[in-house]
Amino acid sequence: MSAWLLLRGLTRESRHWGELPVRWRVAGLGDTAPLDLPGNGTACREPVPARVEDMMEIVRGKARGAGLAPPHRILAMSLGAMVATAWAQRYPDEVAALVLINTSMRPFSTAPERLRPANWPALAGMALRWHDRAHCERVIHRLTCARRDTEAADVAAWQQIANSAPVSRQAAWRQLLAAARYRAQASPPACPTLIVTSGEDRLVNPVCSDRLARNWQARHVRQVRHPWAGHDLPHDDTGWLCTAVANWLSDNGEPYGLTAPISVSAAASSRSVLPNSRAAISPFCSAP
Repeated sequence: MSAWLLLRGLTRESRHWGELPVRWRVAGLGDTAPLDLPGNGTACREPVPARVEDMMEIVRGKARGAGLAPPHRILAMSLGAMVATAWAQRYPDEVAALVLINTSMRPFSTAPERLRPANWPALAGMALRWHDRAHCERVIHRLTCARRDTEAADVAAWQQIANSAPVSRQAAWRQLLAAARYRAQASPPACPTLIVTSGEDRLVNPVCSDRLARNWQARHVRQVRHPWAGHDLPHDDTGWLCTAVANWLSDNGEPYGLTAPISVSAAASSRSVLPNSRAAISPFCSAP
């Protein structure tokens, strides 16, 4: 099986995964292949489609151009998870597994649930001060991260990323428009799917993932919830995420051909306050 494809969210790029690719490999989950959405990172100069489905076709072409052969396993969050879902639903033979983090989609969630109204003023302020990256990255950190111990270093690193591969205001707007317009199919993806939720997501209401899991009720769909992380779960608790995926693969590997070498003890070397056991990764809701 080829490397896991990694897809980030709105205005975020491959470098925002931080230490996750290394921790992923240490956990025995295999190699990763981050891909940037149009407008972000290495694709910062690319035109941004106003439809998730068109973003998906571009990312699909990038994977093919990089020699990454399907079927793919995809780890994706937020807007990236919408792109991954569109891929799995349109080309089911090309996606072997999905891990979707803190995403939201019509028709399962309303606009105020998908982007909490309390954050609208802060986001409007960012739009007005888009070129003040110090301000914008501080706001993004406040809205998406629950961990504060690395805030100064995170904001400084994110400023450097923004300066080296700037995302235009227009690109950000078109990504937001695409996310708002996206409507997933009612039927679940055909592949095994893990829906990961942060209980303290201040940007997107966790009910969005809850409803997605309930509406996609099927034997191969499962949901797990982190108790305290924010929207950027890979930032807040990388080890917990690796353990959750490792446990899921271990439980579902044989029926779905997803068997991978698992080292749960390595994945569990997390900063989380939770114990490194399966009890720490209990499903919030799991289809029978």
